[in-house]
Amino acid sequence: MADIQVIRESEVVAAESPRSPEANLGMKVEDLWDIMEPQLSPNEKLNACFESIPVSAFPSAPSPVVEIKSDTSLAEAVKILSDHKMLSAPVVDVDAPEDATWMDRYIGVVEFAGIAVWILHQSEPTSPRKEHSGKALAMAIGLTNAAGLGTLGPEDASATSGNFFEALTSSEFYKNTKVRDISGSFRWAPFLALQKSNSFLTMLLLLSKYKMKSIPVIDLGEAKIDNIITQSAVIHMLAECAGLQWFESWGTKKLSDIGLPSMSPEHIIKVHEEEPVLQAFKLMRKMRIGAIPVVDSDGRKAVGNISLRDVQYLLTAPEIYRDYRSITAKNFLTAVRSYLKEHHETSPMLNDMITCTKDHTIKELILKLDYQKVHRVYVVDDAGNLEGVITLRDIISRLVHEPRGYFGDFFDGVLPLPQNSRV
Repeated sequence: MADIQVIRESEVVAAESPRSPEANLGMKVEDLWDIMEPQLSPNEKLNACFESIPVSAFPSAPSPVVEIKSDTSLAEAVKILSDHKMLSAPVVDVDAPEDATWMDRYIGVVEFAGIAVWILHQSEPTSPRKEHSGKALAMAIGLTNAAGLGTLGPEDASATSGNFFEALTSSEFYKNTKVRDISGSFRWAPFLALQKSNSFLTMLLLLSKYKMKSIPVIDLGEAKIDNIITQSAVIHMLAECAGLQWFESWGTKKLSDIGLPSMSPEHIIKVHEEEPVLQAFKLMRKMRIGAIPVVDSDGRKAVGNISLRDVQYLLTAPEIYRDYRSITAKNFLTAVRSYLKEHHETSPMLNDMITCTKDHTIKELILKLDYQKVHRVYVVDDAGNLEGVITLRDIISRLVHEPRGYFGDFFDGVLPLPQNSRV
């Protein structure tokens, strides 16, 4: 079993002076905090502060926005995502005219979540691989119908050996399928984008209550994506604000005092170490979550964590499974960790499980998540048994709340969504 890594106050890494662009943004909140009407509650103050700051104030990513062209093959798309350590990227229509609007320029988002579903479809024994229908192709993209995939159980593990993935990644179908070939599954607005004038509060609510992993910010004049704000970027901003009055008044609260974790132990979605690793990816896609704990035989203690990003190791290095008769979750963790050590690559998978208890503060949690560059922390009791999971979205959701009628007609033209798709 992996050693439990407990978050302690002495481990907290605070921002040093001079402050970063994210911390300067936090100072804007601090200035607004001081002049807000005294009768407002702390939560109302935060809402009002973030409503007064435009999204354009959020610092741009250190590198340009990575876009994937519509004539890129699925294999190339996987490599681009893997090389840039991204979960998803917007897809640009190479056939769009130069004066196209942003809605005509971008045809969707390709992501590891959708690729995982595509892999599952190829592994289904009831779906012959030679029958590559439009539905099969559509499964390679995030905004698709993931229903009707059946149940992948332990008896199917032998079908997902290293030979399977080597055959898959060397196939002409995998190498020649273009991103544009699956564009028919998109609705007219392929992803929800913000304008620079939209407020910080809008952005935070979309990343939390409305479960968006990232939000593109559009430059209407150029009809291009100017920035992409992720949940991780928001957590980094919060970490850089440690020490500021508004942050400390919120961040020093214990997790148990603000209702985290929000789930009970019996509701934790998990996979046992002897189950096929594809079961983990399937559960993540079905339940719309980004990662899942791997638990021991009794199902109470976690021995590892598998995220959607880890699907890259099935596709970019299938040779590491050649000696495995079946790729169980345990074998997957073992093989990938050995591969990463051999190639001297850093990855959260090389670390022990990041855990905390309900008595830790949200500030400690934020600083730890930002320092470790992970998206979730597992809550454990004194014996190391799983009690819950806290994600980046959970933290952001405790920072702000949605006022009644706040979005108005904001979603007009975007909703209703296709059945079983996600924003």
